[in-house]
Amino acid sequence: MSHNTFGHLFRVTTFGESHGPALGCVVDGCPPLIPLTVEEIQAELDRRRPGQSRFTTQRREPDSVRILSGVFEDDRTGGQVTTGTPIALMIENVDQRSKDYSEIRDKYRPGHADFTYDAKYGVRDYRGGGRSSARETAARVAAGAIARKIVPGLVVRGALVQMGPHKIDRDAWDWEEARRNPFFCPDAKAAELFADYLDGIRKSGSSIGAVIEIVAEGVPVGLGAPVYGKLDGDLAAALMSINAVKGVEIGAGFASAELTGEENADEMRPGSDGRPVFSSNNAGGVLGGLSTGQPVVARFAVKPTSSILTPRATVTRDNEAADILTKGRHDPCVGIRAVPVGEAMMACVIADHYLRHRGQMGERR
Repeated sequence: MSHNTFGHLFRVTTFGESHGPALGCVVDGCPPLIPLTVEEIQAELDRRRPGQSRFTTQRREPDSVRILSGVFEDDRTGGQVTTGTPIALMIENVDQRSKDYSEIRDKYRPGHADFTYDAKYGVRDYRGGGRSSARETAARVAAGAIARKIVPGLVVRGALVQMGPHKIDRDAWDWEEARRNPFFCPDAKAAELFADYLDGIRKSGSSIGAVIEIVAEGVPVGLGAPVYGKLDGDLAAALMSINAVKGVEIGAGFASAELTGEENADEMRPGSDGRPVFSSNNAGGVLGGLSTGQPVVARFAVKPTSSILTPRATVTRDNEAADILTKGRHDPCVGIRAVPVGEAMMACVIADHYLRHRGQMGERR
């Protein structure tokens, strides 16, 4: 199975399966002398970790990360720093329940990658999906913790802005509130509504989708390339690679189709620092594939979890009709834990483009 690596200069290769002994990643291209501790990586993993509320899977994984290579500390460095060599990270799986999947080993779960994996490779890991499991995203979050430290002043934050048909009130947006509730929701009233709504979904054995918004601030001007290396193009691809994501938009996105040219144009005025000040950000911080210096804004839609307790019609590996219901422990809304994953992918893409920009343009820009 190929294509387990993404990025150009900041390159991340993930490995491992949902029910294997461990998963992890190798980060290559990280510059040397960047302070990095295991606690910084663990803090990001803890935000994604399962089993923290009744609204996520009850699989009990501590997601404790180990740094195997790529760092060094002695009395001359003043703390642990990167060496510029590949950084290997490992997270052990400790709470697999493979027996939960024994009844579906010969059945394809509707909405999952079971059929396509089997059709392409002739083998599939029915124990939670193997590489197609969202468990793989723990490695991405670990890599994202490193990526956040590469671009000076970069701040990447995410929020769940819609669950099913219910949307937040954008006038009530509060980033601190997004840290206080289990939904990463920036609207306190919407978070209360989400709790009642998802309780009903969860108790019925079903699932629901969501929309997540990721905002990166402190992005330098000029990251990206005009044709085949567009910042927004790479960002869309990275977010689309997350499990269960079925749509990505940048800035105003699909809503821009309803705007006139006058409404959509982000007007500019002279700024005191010699750079223009924008009156709006419908472009989502990217024009012509290049960052504008405004916040880079992206949203992605996550489909409902396909593993549900309601019987569904399917077929077996022998193409025989069958019914299936999926036992085990699953998120009733995978969009919740997708928030730190989306942040990580945004950070990785921006770090990669930052290093590519510096390599082409030098320190002068």
